Amino acid sequence: MRIGIVGAGAIGCIVGGLLTKAGRDVTLLDQWPEHVEAMKREGLKLSGTCGEHRIPVRALHLHEAQTIEAPFDAAFVSVKSYDTEWATALACAYLAPEGVVVDFQNGLNDERVAAVAGRGRTLGCVITIGAGLYEPGHAMRTDSGTLGFKIGELDGRDTERARALVALMNDVALTRLTQNLWGERWSKLALNCMLNPVAGLSGLGTAEVRTEPGPRRLAVHLGAEAILVGRACGHEVESIFKIAPQRLVDAAEGRGLAAVEADISRDAVSRAGGRPSLLQDVMRRRRTEIEYLNGHVVAEGRRLGVPTPFNETIVAEYRRHGVGRLTPDPKNLEPLLKLLPA
Repeated sequence: MRIGIVGAGAIGCIVGGLLTKAGRDVTLLDQWPEHVEAMKREGLKLSGTCGEHRIPVRALHLHEAQTIEAPFDAAFVSVKSYDTEWATALACAYLAPEGVVVDFQNGLNDERVAAVAGRGRTLGCVITIGAGLYEPGHAMRTDSGTLGFKIGELDGRDTERARALVALMNDVALTRLTQNLWGERWSKLALNCMLNPVAGLSGLGTAEVRTEPGPRRLAVHLGAEAILVGRACGHEVESIFKIAPQRLVDAAEGRGLAAVEADISRDAVSRAGGRPSLLQDVMRRRRTEIEYLNGHVVAEGRRLGVPTPFNETIVAEYRRHGVGRLTPDPKNLEPLLKLLPA
């Protein structure tokens, strides 16, 4: 199986590097020139909980895609949500007739990928590992979880091609087939809404957001709103932090809050040192995915009549600062903290 990864960021590098190490035929394409040159010159360095590796990889600048001769059997779209359409179009240009495009992103972009690639050629993959890319040519896995990925068809079928991708991704981390892709997507979206934007505003790492009382309480409310919106969309939202979704909803209303907060803090050390992707973007003065995470929850909530005051406020804070002008500081959380019930 020939694999193309469009977007060799932190996750793309962990996956592409470990698949290459396992003997798979992988091509990494990325738009960061220094990063691609570092991989070409020195190979890809991986570190953290995936182990220490220096792996010779095939890395191409986007403009070098025209050198690709044999088409991909599977192309992973692993870019920021706002780059979905052009990245999918690029992937399709080098895809075999029976090949598949895998939505390998945060957010709910599967339908956007399918609109370009065709629904019959699109699969989804929910990512449960954490990673960082802090310098060109060097990616780090930042979690120590066991389960790495959940792959599924958009219509929930159990198919041979989905199982083939599960087998492939087991070379990276434990991977499972899901027949509830949308429920898994909303679970991951809720998780991202709980941690990513709080970290981006405050500068706190993943573990700190889960253990500091104020940010952790905000996470409960942000996640509960996302769960309620996902349910209103008709999806069975899966567990978050191994916590049943209803427990988070109840906690936001004051029932069982202490126990839920204890569960959120549980095993936070496994994420020690990790910076959520949105915080990484803020630190690099880049555009964030806030509109495709919490912004999506807000938009769907308004459409369906589900109140989302915490998500609305956090989106407003990002919009207020604008692109590239936000400096992380715990003080940035004050407008959200004021919303918490006494």
